[in-house]
Amino acid sequence: MEEKSVDVLTPGSDESAIDERRYTGPSTGIETNLAEVLADVMGVERVSVDSHFFDDLGANSLVMAHFCARVRKRTDLPSASMKDIYRHPTIRSLATGLADAATTPSEPQVPVSTEVVPPAGTVRYALCGTLQFLLFLGYSFLAGLFADRGYAWVSAGSDVIGIYLRSFVFGGVGFVGLCTFPIVAKWLLIGRWKSREFPVWGLTYLRFWTIKVLIHANPMIFFVGNPLYVLYLRALGARIGKGVTILSRNVPVCTDLLTIGAGTVIRKDSFFLCYRAHAGRIRTGRVTLGRDVFIGEKTVLDIDTSMGDGAQLGHTSTLYSGQVVPDGQRRHGSPAQLTEHDYLRIGPAKCGTLRRAGFGLLTVLQLFLLYVPLTVGGAYMLVTLVPALHNRLGPGALGFTSPDLYIDALILSFVLFFGFVVVGLAVLFTVPRLLNLVVEPDKVYPLYGFHYSIHRAIGRMTNIKFFTWLFGDSSYIVPYMRGLGYDLSRVEQTGSNFGTEVQHESPYLCSVGSGTMVADGLSIINADFSSTSFRVSRASIGAHNFLGNNIAYPSGAKTGENCLLATKVMVPLDGEVREGVGLLGSPCFEIPRSVERDSRFDRLRAGDELRRNLAAKNRYNIRSMILFLLVRWLHFFVLTMLGLANVDLYDSYGHALIPVFLVFSLGFTAVYFVLVERGIAAFRALRPQLCSIYDPYFWWHERLWKVPDKYLDVFNGTPFKNVIWRMLGVRIGSRVFDDGCYLTERTLTTIGSDCTLNAGSKIQCHSQEDGTFKSDRSTIGAGCTLGVGAHVHYGVTMGDGAVLAPDSFLMKGEEVPQHACWGGNPATEMRDAPYQPEALTQKA
Repeated sequence: MEEKSVDVLTPGSDESAIDERRYTGPSTGIETNLAEVLADVMGVERVSVDSHFFDDLGANSLVMAHFCARVRKRTDLPSASMKDIYRHPTIRSLATGLADAATTPSEPQVPVSTEVVPPAGTVRYALCGTLQFLLFLGYSFLAGLFADRGYAWVSAGSDVIGIYLRSFVFGGVGFVGLCTFPIVAKWLLIGRWKSREFPVWGLTYLRFWTIKVLIHANPMIFFVGNPLYVLYLRALGARIGKGVTILSRNVPVCTDLLTIGAGTVIRKDSFFLCYRAHAGRIRTGRVTLGRDVFIGEKTVLDIDTSMGDGAQLGHTSTLYSGQVVPDGQRRHGSPAQLTEHDYLRIGPAKCGTLRRAGFGLLTVLQLFLLYVPLTVGGAYMLVTLVPALHNRLGPGALGFTSPDLYIDALILSFVLFFGFVVVGLAVLFTVPRLLNLVVEPDKVYPLYGFHYSIHRAIGRMTNIKFFTWLFGDSSYIVPYMRGLGYDLSRVEQTGSNFGTEVQHESPYLCSVGSGTMVADGLSIINADFSSTSFRVSRASIGAHNFLGNNIAYPSGAKTGENCLLATKVMVPLDGEVREGVGLLGSPCFEIPRSVERDSRFDRLRAGDELRRNLAAKNRYNIRSMILFLLVRWLHFFVLTMLGLANVDLYDSYGHALIPVFLVFSLGFTAVYFVLVERGIAAFRALRPQLCSIYDPYFWWHERLWKVPDKYLDVFNGTPFKNVIWRMLGVRIGSRVFDDGCYLTERTLTTIGSDCTLNAGSKIQCHSQEDGTFKSDRSTIGAGCTLGVGAHVHYGVTMGDGAVLAPDSFLMKGEEVPQHACWGGNPATEMRDAPYQPEALTQKA
């Protein structure tokens, strides 16, 4: 790599005369003060005001984040952010830019709150958790009672046809009951949602939580992208017009506050919850969308937001509370700002009410005539058709202490689990390829027809997370993704080409150039949707790129070779093709592709050294994959054993065993995977690291990422999740409200008391950039709030009472002062602005 010159003057240097000629001294007071702060942060005597922070001084983003934090603490200097650093990469240009920003009036931003809410008492916190547990136990008891009576009736069938018909009736009634129970409960417990706020851990919150859990557990979630899902939201009170297409699985809770005009499209992974948690309180508010609105992927619509007819919000974008998009206007970014780009890139097709009704009707018939009877009666019919199996597994056939119980559980769990792995891979590599033959690229098809069904089937089968979790972060993810249909060109194997979370619309139209590495959370958007049509097209990622976490990468992206796409970046769709640069933010702007600090391990990534390191990493990753399978299978074996024991004791205890089985299974799952994770870490806390991806430490860290943790979602919004976080090693305070936050490195995370963590938020205490792995501690002070979809990077400190707005990206090394409000991507300090309630009712 070419040596970089550094324009710093150090005592005793042999090149002091050359450095003296390069050095340019400050000419103003602000330049003097900024230069002093930077020199102190970098540990040098002085810096030239004309030297580039990254190219000349050799700084990196973490160093400059510390510089910004020091500047913000100085009362004699204007506030500086990382966006300012990248836009003004010298002391002289930064001083001019900060001075201009201080004197230029800016557009008002969203309203922010600095109120201090008294924390909830411990007694109320504990009482709420107790009542939540009792509600879960009561619901499980009712489900057990219904299942007991239903299966007793199904078992009275005289033959296979009789069992099928009884399974059809019982399963149909049960499915309808599961779907309608949340609707009835919502209208009885809540009535109509209204814009209001209430504290967490109280009785009002308990009703809110009950409805939220019932809605999220409703099987109607599987009908996202189907007209039946729209009918379900209408039954919950949402005002939704004709021809609306919703592809996001993030279900709105306060549905009476949701208004969606006819012909609107909402892409997947979007949040429009109609509530948010802030400073220990739940706030509900309206989300109003006009006719023919387009909402892109990975977007967040905060409460009290509105979009007019024909408006658009691009991918990786946010509307903050109080923001209004007028009719026909297009916006993108976080927070959203004007753009000329048209995100609706596909024409209409013939898709009327009759077509939608027919598609919904066929779905219902398929469900009730095929899936429900097979689910309810399939296992029972199998036992009935195989007398030997019936005699061995039937009620009373096994004693609870009999060795046969454990042998049967061992055999059954082994066959089912590893059969799923083998058969699943065989199906994934064959069936979707055959289905793909009938879907032509770049051809517009109408929604809710044969081709749409095929497209959805391909997406569901090839996005099974189990296998990307198994093969990700290893060399073996490459043949797996090729087997799915990815075009990976000539692969430069690194052993970490892809992480464990990658999704797509169609794997057969995904191209990734040679030498590219991808972190977790990549979503390749290679399908376009309108309210009546869809089209699949190729999405191509250039060679020698690095993609950070949580990126939506659309087809037609204007990025070429040798680009660094930072975490949560909004990938550009207009302008010239970017090459040889880094891109950060939403909307994105250019940053250096890499810095000297990130290239120190390059010698380990070439030649014989690479071959030795890669072979060692492969051996380690194989052991990690075997451990992953064994851990998952052992968990499945225990649950199978409990299920067989439940069957054996059924005659004695009846349906009372079912809630006990559900509660015990949930508790066992949590404790089991906690012990697995802590055992892999030898019950020790992680330490901050800076190492190569070929360091054995990194391989061990990757093994920790393979431990299942999705069970945590069940505990969202309850005190039990905080207990599990503590068991996992998180230093977490009292009465923390966690509505769905995710922590990647638990023992590097500190969360103060009475914090509020919203759905989709994430605290990530690591970063992988090309071949370098970095991790550090992140500290969230007491009483802080993380907004919906907010992302906190490593080495971050948030002072007590600080607020991070929805969908914000708080970069590594940032220091947020106490009670400050930050937002945006990347996050910067936000200013107060007048509230605009009149604008929020324009489309109500």
